[in-house]
Amino acid sequence: METRAEIIRQNIGIDVSKKTFVACLCTEDTCGSLNYGNPVKFDNNKTGLNQLIKWTRKFTFSHIPVSFTMEATGVYHESLAVHLYKLKFNLSIILPNKVKYYAKSLNVKTKTDAVDAKVIARMGVEQSLDAWIPPRPIYQKLRSLTRYLQELKEQKVAVSNYLEASSHSEFCEDFVIKSHQKIFQTIELQIIECERQIRETINEDSEVADKVRKLETIKGVSTITIAIILAETQGFALFTGRKQLASYAGLDVVEKQSGTSVRGKSRISKKGNRRIRSALYFPAIVASMHNLALKEDYQRIIKEKPYKKIGIVAIQRKLLLLMYTLWKKNEVCLAII
Repeated sequence: METRAEIIRQNIGIDVSKKTFVACLCTEDTCGSLNYGNPVKFDNNKTGLNQLIKWTRKFTFSHIPVSFTMEATGVYHESLAVHLYKLKFNLSIILPNKVKYYAKSLNVKTKTDAVDAKVIARMGVEQSLDAWIPPRPIYQKLRSLTRYLQELKEQKVAVSNYLEASSHSEFCEDFVIKSHQKIFQTIELQIIECERQIRETINEDSEVADKVRKLETIKGVSTITIAIILAETQGFALFTGRKQLASYAGLDVVEKQSGTSVRGKSRISKKGNRRIRSALYFPAIVASMHNLALKEDYQRIIKEKPYKKIGIVAIQRKLLLLMYTLWKKNEVCLAII
């Protein structure tokens, strides 16, 4: 007599975009078979969130815990994530590149919202994913402030470039130049105020402020740089190891080598958080010139290398991992580095 297969696991994969999101249910039974429901589209607003919960309760198996898996999509997934967390659902959020490579491993060549939701649902069933926890309020606030600061600095560079170009032009109106000069001054004032807000936010939490002061003992690393790193990593809470952190920042090394004939250049993946890499770029340059230990490392790395930037990238990685280690151990930097 054949034993009837029973459902042992179920996951809802969600592909999120700005205005809508698509949900797909995937179940696994005792025989290891996977079954999918029909993907359903919802509006990415409060009404759509409530409809998702009703749909979930109607089409999932009540005696089996249901989990959700979604892809991190800018900021568009955040409202849905917080809503599911408040309702105490098990939720995992994964990086887009992981979904991409998982889909390739399944030989999935079609890319639509429905297909992506199906792939994400299967990933949630087959893999053991970490549960998502919202960042602490201080890191939410720091992320908002530090990202705004980076936008202001980009705007400052753009206006500065325009003023530089207009100074060499014979046909630029005085009104236009004066208007840009005022904009430049306003941006500078906003940058000063934003940096003040960042420092105030750090000082609101005595534990965070104490740890930040310890990270400031790393030569070449400023308070603002530390704030950006903490904001983008949620105070390093997202990571359990150094390799994981380096990969998240896109500072992990990718090698291209096979047999005796393929000898490609090693490079960093850049498939990670560009804000972290950007924040560490100038500190790495400073450290490569004024930090004795890192200066030696820099000179050793670039020796006989055609591009000096290879050394700067290596210093970026070293600084990031050093910050992670000191933060986790709650220690100051006792060495020269």
